[in-house]
Amino acid sequence: MNRKELNPEESPIARFGLRLRQLRDERGWTQDELGARMGCSGSHISAVETGRRSPTPHFAASADKVLGTGDRLERQSEAVRHTAILEGFTEYVAQEVKAAELRLFELGIVPGLLQTPHYAEAITTGAVRRGAITAHQAEERLTLLRSRQASLERTPAPLVFAVLDESCLHRRVGGPGVMDAQYARLVAFAELPSTVFQIAPYELGERRSFDLPVTLLTLADRSHLAYSESAQQGRLERDMRFVQPMLTAYHQLQAEALSQAASVAMIENLRKGAP
Repeated sequence: MNRKELNPEESPIARFGLRLRQLRDERGWTQDELGARMGCSGSHISAVETGRRSPTPHFAASADKVLGTGDRLERQSEAVRHTAILEGFTEYVAQEVKAAELRLFELGIVPGLLQTPHYAEAITTGAVRRGAITAHQAEERLTLLRSRQASLERTPAPLVFAVLDESCLHRRVGGPGVMDAQYARLVAFAELPSTVFQIAPYELGERRSFDLPVTLLTLADRSHLAYSESAQQGRLERDMRFVQPMLTAYHQLQAEALSQAASVAMIENLRKGAP
């Protein structure tokens, strides 16, 4: 039986899932057997163990009772509820790190995979100052981002297509020095043999295919996934009835966007005009 490998360093939800699996394995129970004892389905247990579903306080308390673990799981589930990582994002990252191709479109902010450390730190620092996340949650986000960026250096390297709305270049993050280094990072990214980089200029107007960020993955078996987020959670879509139109729209966006050479020239012009 194939079992998903769990990395407890990914997030609190991954740590909870791994602990639940370990406790279940110690007792020799299947997911269905644990689910029956807790009054839920085996698929629910699977979703919690693999990070596809967050453990509710009721779920954690029930698991503690069945597994005889006092209130340890209930207390551990509190960390899951206080994480800055959106529910569903851990499931996406597990696919991202093994994707053969990634297609990104972003508005207003450089995508995380392309951010410099100082740019990423400025973004999270701003969130801390606004009270949106805590300093601990900011470090959690940065740690995960570093891990995701490092995964792109695997062999063979994934093919990464990145289309950035022009707004990503004009939103000043962290001051002139941070922005100049970020511009340089984008130019270096465009020069890699496994990347395609384009800017979707403001002039596209209504011809721009997307009004929200989009991430599309192609796995080694050529299956396709799409990831999207709301303010509360992320969703990984596998149904090709929904993924295929997004792939088509992405190809249309690439056809309308600036060429890679023109995109790099736009960035270089911005760098020359920077203080």
